[in-house]
Amino acid sequence: MPSFLCGADPAPVDWKVARQHWSFVSPQAQVLPTVKDKTWPQQRVDHFILARLEAKDLTPSRPADPRTLVRRLTFDLTGLPPTPEQVQAFLNDTAPGAYERLVDATLGSRAFGERMASLWLNLARYAEDQAHQVGGNTALNFPNAWKYRDWVIAAFNADLPYDAFIKKQLAVDLSEPKNRADLPALGFLGLGHKLYARSRLDVQAEEWAEKVDTVSQTFLGLTVACARCHDHKFDPITARDYYAMAGVFASVQMVNMRPDGKVEKDGAKAEEMDKAVLHVVRDDKPHDLPVYDRGDVESPGTMVPRGWLQVLSKDQPMTFKQGSGRAELADLIADRGNPLTARVLVNRMWDMLFGSPLARTTSNFGAMGDKPTHPELLDDLAVRFMEDGWSVKRLVRELVLSATYRQSSSGSAANAQLDEANENFWRMNRRRLGIEPFRDAVLSVAGRLVVEDGRSEKLDDPAAHKRTVYSQISRRELNKTLMLFDYPDANVHAARRSTSTTPTQKLFVMNSPFIIDQAKSLANRLQRSADGDAERIRNAYELLFARQPEAEEAALALDFLKQPAVQGLSPWEQLAQALLATNEMMWLD
Repeated sequence: MPSFLCGADPAPVDWKVARQHWSFVSPQAQVLPTVKDKTWPQQRVDHFILARLEAKDLTPSRPADPRTLVRRLTFDLTGLPPTPEQVQAFLNDTAPGAYERLVDATLGSRAFGERMASLWLNLARYAEDQAHQVGGNTALNFPNAWKYRDWVIAAFNADLPYDAFIKKQLAVDLSEPKNRADLPALGFLGLGHKLYARSRLDVQAEEWAEKVDTVSQTFLGLTVACARCHDHKFDPITARDYYAMAGVFASVQMVNMRPDGKVEKDGAKAEEMDKAVLHVVRDDKPHDLPVYDRGDVESPGTMVPRGWLQVLSKDQPMTFKQGSGRAELADLIADRGNPLTARVLVNRMWDMLFGSPLARTTSNFGAMGDKPTHPELLDDLAVRFMEDGWSVKRLVRELVLSATYRQSSSGSAANAQLDEANENFWRMNRRRLGIEPFRDAVLSVAGRLVVEDGRSEKLDDPAAHKRTVYSQISRRELNKTLMLFDYPDANVHAARRSTSTTPTQKLFVMNSPFIIDQAKSLANRLQRSADGDAERIRNAYELLFARQPEAEEAALALDFLKQPAVQGLSPWEQLAQALLATNEMMWLD
């Protein structure tokens, strides 16, 4: 991780003023705003959205049609397309509460945890190796990183309360010393950066900075590591704050722990490690750090006790006395009195489901971050999230049951003129699928998806048919397919994914052996599904797009099937590939 840039010292912090920044003020329960249209809201969130729409002379869009809604919900909550049987079952369920039953069934799917892990692992900079490697020396790699990934998936499926989710990842060995089942959670810290020459102080300082940065951005939405060389230029975070937190991580070791509790010897290559080893952290000799002038370990200054951020303290920051301080740090991050933690998670969930967060800078709630567009809504959600036992599933359930979520992705031209960017959520945002749901959908419709967890697969292996979340992730050389479709750099915490549109993405769909192989399998599946081409085409649209083809689409497909084989692909295989390459396959309405 590169050192942060240094410059002139900022002015001293006025802590009273600093604590008045919106994100440092504890979220408060809100009174529902008054709305004119009493029939539209379905959940509390809808009152806040509608009140803003009415104030700006905007109107909600019509509800999405049932087929669009079931496809949207299934992808959002599982990262997979709905089967034709699931779609038809929803259409046939005319009893009251049909949508609620669909939501509950989807939340109960094993695939929910896999979908959530795709988001979380990017925040945790999950990877299975390091950005550097000398020759065949794999001693710094993580052959069993997948155990942390599987723990994350299981935790989301079990609806582990988010405060416990935090504490286990930072310090389960200290807070629950007899709990061996959750030890893989320590991979959050244990899968961090390991550098060569780790005995050198300057190298160790880079590893501390990486952990401070990942922990603070992921859980707090703060860039604490920017204060490594000097007081933060924009936020009320001092160099003293940074070294108080860095001291926690300077007091731990990253180790490869065997089931018997013993640690693999230093220098053991990945292929030599015990097959059940866990990549975790454990407390070393606790010690405090000095404030290193300009981040230079050759210029130590005043010693700083391990402790908490001053801006999040009532007065002077709490100091840590229990070992490294990891457990105390975890408790403070997950404390209900912390104004940031619930807000940050709620904002991430809103972003996942609506395609745009309430506060755009999802990992920066500081002065340079964007203020939320709907601060009262964010507060109300954060407070109730904590009151509901930090349940992620309850939060997601409320959001997808809202009238806001159920809107069509198209709306009136008048609305578009007033709010082209849809900052007020007067329609659902149309969203492009990430690489995981797109690749998984291709495998699913081709009938090739393997439902299995465990060890990672090489994505380019022709036999790799598990969900994409189970692919090997490299810091040294990210898989080219992942990179092509905007999977983030695993060397750093990724707040959100970028979305690019490039010719090479379409070329991949046209030419890659993976797509061609799945197109052949899809064509075979469709040809076996019915006796006539017309019905097979209808089955294709149901399978891929959760809808029936329009008359013109069906006619074009029938005409397309009259052409000869090209480059070894039959007409049905060509049609299957063409359908997989459509925008509709890659986008959610």
